[in-house]
Amino acid sequence: MQNGFAMAITPIVVTLGFASVLLSQTNNQTPAQPVAAKAPGITAINDLTGVWNALRGNYDTASFSKGDPSMTPWGQQQFKEAKPSQGPRGVLLSETTDMVYKCFPPGMPYIYLQLFPMEIVQTPTQVIELFEYDHTVRHIHIDGRKHPADITPSYYGDSIGHWEEDTLVVDTLGLNGKMWLDRVGHPDSDQMHITERIHRVDNKTLQVDFTFDDPKSYTKPWTATMRFGLHPTWHILEDICEDNRAFESFEK
Repeated sequence: MQNGFAMAITPIVVTLGFASVLLSQTNNQTPAQPVAAKAPGITAINDLTGVWNALRGNYDTASFSKGDPSMTPWGQQQFKEAKPSQGPRGVLLSETTDMVYKCFPPGMPYIYLQLFPMEIVQTPTQVIELFEYDHTVRHIHIDGRKHPADITPSYYGDSIGHWEEDTLVVDTLGLNGKMWLDRVGHPDSDQMHITERIHRVDNKTLQVDFTFDDPKSYTKPWTATMRFGLHPTWHILEDICEDNRAFESFEK
């Protein structure tokens, strides 16, 4: 009887022991983590990626305006004193006061008029413009943030954006006003507020519609448009301004 009882108990003990081991292994496992929500992807209608180069338009990539925007007395004085290398008042590079030829950053929006391509790269939180000229990088934040209350003035300012269907609307503040607006000497002060509406007109064409609002330089806000052509086989190269300081040699 005792042997029979022991034989009956043994399978029960083994079963209970096996269950205990399984329970112990289960309890020692790392608890399952909730699946993180996927970041919003880049859809066909808001895909700006690619290498783009400015197309020649009415203003021949030297200015954003045909003629002169209406300027304030301060703006007119700055414009009068400027000695640009291009436009109807153009002088020799050895005489220009355009600080880009001293390797200062072109700043916004002048950088768009530099005759070098740019590449647009997108992430869920940023649209990044990589300009070939002097390895310039511009970050446009699209994560819902606001402009900082204490923006440190800079050449390219603080840029935040949001999507309106297929158009990226970009708001830029905090420019330092040290550079010109364009290559013909139109002024750009630290009160400049730039709005851009960026979208693809078609598969091969990018359009940027600007609104410039600078009450120190101009009597009223004014608008401009630039278009860029897509170059799928191009790559952004290394271009360092300091390697090309002898700009005057271009005129020989």
